[in-house]
Amino acid sequence: MDIRNNALRGIAILGIMLHNYCHLLGFAVKENEYTFTVGKALQFWDKLTLPDHDILIHILSFFGHYGVPVFLFVSGYGLVKKYEKGSIKDGNGNDAQFSMPAPLPFMRYHFLKLFRLMIIGYVVFVAVYFLRNNDGAVVYSFDRILAQLGMVINFVFKYPDKVIKPGPYWYFGLMLQLYALYVLVFNRWRGWKILVVFVVLCWVVQLLANALGENVLNHVRYNFFGAVLPFAMGIAYARWGRELPRAGYLALTLLSFVVVLFGSFRFGWWLWTPAFVVIGAVSTVRLLPPFLLNPFSWTGTLSAAIFVMHPLAREIIIGHYRRSDIYTGIFIYVFTAFAMSMLLQYILKYIPKPKI
Repeated sequence: MDIRNNALRGIAILGIMLHNYCHLLGFAVKENEYTFTVGKALQFWDKLTLPDHDILIHILSFFGHYGVPVFLFVSGYGLVKKYEKGSIKDGNGNDAQFSMPAPLPFMRYHFLKLFRLMIIGYVVFVAVYFLRNNDGAVVYSFDRILAQLGMVINFVFKYPDKVIKPGPYWYFGLMLQLYALYVLVFNRWRGWKILVVFVVLCWVVQLLANALGENVLNHVRYNFFGAVLPFAMGIAYARWGRELPRAGYLALTLLSFVVVLFGSFRFGWWLWTPAFVVIGAVSTVRLLPPFLLNPFSWTGTLSAAIFVMHPLAREIIIGHYRRSDIYTGIFIYVFTAFAMSMLLQYILKYIPKPKI
């Protein structure tokens, strides 16, 4: 499963990094990620039914953010395999056995692991932003820097999408919330009922938030309420998942494609589309031949570094290609992001890893 896990990460990070570039292009159809507007879905449908040479950009802009629930699924899956079943490989490819630590050491370890990954990209991004813009002191005010370094920026600010820089780094705070949920709840009570209760509870919270207004829903979905569904699916799959015949995975892939596409037009359906994104992604990876599985898997081994460095590559590249030579800009962006990521991965070898 390791190679397929990495392939899932590879597919997810490609979707995320290309989405984060394409949705900043002025002509691209915008996504429904934290809030829902049916007009965006209708606009995408118009582009899909009357495609032009930019259709791939519209698809990546509208759907690419669904790489996030795939990452959440893999994270839930990995926690169970690591702490409950001891079937995770160490850095040398050998079986590694882990015992479940107490909550505080567990949270300390995972905070430091995320911080070690984030800090280099964050410092470089801040420096580049100050060099290129005149509002650095406002965008990177002391309270925002402190909240980002403490990984609570998406929790403490009322409008997190207006203050997060670099944009994708809000995910570190989200993961810290899910780690806390796992060690305090899901690991302590390992039955399926507790997973179902939290999924339903978070669904109800999102329904209520939407009734209270777009800003409330936006804040709620930047936090664990919008992430528990795919995270719980990863936990459930690691504990009770079963293999299917090839025809079963093919059927699930096709079903998921249809549900995700048409589920994008109704708010109630849209809340459940991450589940089918995950099902479709897992099924697709099961169907991939080796010549495709291996490149995606290699990309997956770089996924954490790509996640950290692609905002910096975007900041540098997109201003030059936002209005002309669009596809040249995307190619240079991807190349630059991968090069920066490999450099970061090399540097991380010399930074001590945290220990539980």
